[in-house]
Amino acid sequence: MNVVISQPFFFPWVGMLEQVRLADIFVHYADVQFSKGSFTNRVQVKTANGVIWMTVPLEHVTLGQKIAEVGIDNRRNWQRQHLETLKQAYARAPFRADMLALVEAVYAEKPATIGALSERSLMALCEYFGLDRGRRFLHSDGIGADSASSRRVLAIVQALQGDRYITGWGARNYLEHELFEQAGIRVEYMNYRRLPYPQLHGEFTPFVSALDLVANTGSDGRRYIASETIYWKDFEPS
Repeated sequence: MNVVISQPFFFPWVGMLEQVRLADIFVHYADVQFSKGSFTNRVQVKTANGVIWMTVPLEHVTLGQKIAEVGIDNRRNWQRQHLETLKQAYARAPFRADMLALVEAVYAEKPATIGALSERSLMALCEYFGLDRGRRFLHSDGIGADSASSRRVLAIVQALQGDRYITGWGARNYLEHELFEQAGIRVEYMNYRRLPYPQLHGEFTPFVSALDLVANTGSDGRRYIASETIYWKDFEPS
């Protein structure tokens, strides 16, 4: 049983969808501390003038506040600004209408927190590419694992009866791999292929929002979501 556990990211890059693809169970991990400068409330978008940040403004964030508790600042119409940015950036994209409809549908739900908005943005992408089928999506706060850091991640995997934990490159600096080994759970890291697909505005980059994949390839973009994993002892990030 493959388990993936991830904090919510706002309209994340294709690499996040690659993690979802490999999961039997995907756990939304929003009851952890919000980190300023993360991808929880911002993402990169490729435009004719280069790559820019598309950011969701937040209400005052207090020290130690959980992602699921951080409110969105709606004093200005940031949604309209985002849509204008996307309309201009993808004016010549063949599936521009699909991408804009997806974003508009997410914004129309008016999530109150950045955790809820970012989770919904990921799920909208999963639904578009059919990644919501054949796997379960759960929330960490409903699993009942009360430990912290690596021990909590391990407890979640054990509670779900997982035998393989798949994670992204960022975890290599803090994950206590030996704990998982002792529990009989295999840790593997994403081996991102970063497959090039037709893309506007110059040289290909894989690190922009997966909205880019929607706009440029439509639902056929599913075939570019194709990475595999590598055992943690053999993992050397490129």
